[in-house]
Amino acid sequence: MKIRALSIEGAYEITPIVHGDARGSFAEVFRQDLFTAEIGHPLRIAQINSSTSARDVVRGVHWAEVPPGQAKYVTCQRGALVDYVIDLRLGSPTFGRWESVVLDDVERRAIYLSEGLGHGFRALTDSTSIHYLCSTPYNPQREHAINPLDPDLGIDWGVDAPVLSARDAAAQSLAEARDKGLLPDLAACVSYRASVQGAENTRP
Repeated sequence: MKIRALSIEGAYEITPIVHGDARGSFAEVFRQDLFTAEIGHPLRIAQINSSTSARDVVRGVHWAEVPPGQAKYVTCQRGALVDYVIDLRLGSPTFGRWESVVLDDVERRAIYLSEGLGHGFRALTDSTSIHYLCSTPYNPQREHAINPLDPDLGIDWGVDAPVLSARDAAAQSLAEARDKGLLPDLAACVSYRASVQGAENTRP
């Protein structure tokens, strides 16, 4: 398994070794020991989500307030998608930037996003199925969305007419989220991440 840091701090691409033969394939898509050695703390799994999307469906851009935020480890179980990490953290040198990774059921890559980072994806095939390992349970009062087509984000979704949910289509802009004081702060994100690491290091 190879874990590669992306250009946005706190985001990683994970590429497993896929073993295949006439029966099919096998891959370790998550290893707590390797993850901890690279990231600095174990992934707390409080909730596992699964979604299925038709081709050209775009979901996002979503994030949760920090603390505690919600870190995500995302894998594609069927089909293919382009997964996007968006830096929404005020004070970050890469604020407003995004990076994408292709996830599919062949290479079995995953992407990890730490607390405070925005997340979205576009399905490349019909019946694209993904799993999210989440560090905290869903809390609707602390989760927010930005319209994925907001020109200030400048995300190239690779499709002229993406299919959006009513919630995402009506979501606020990046500027509106900033004006309302909803965007996460880099210092708060780093501090919370350090507290998680410290708590894990003091466990018996």
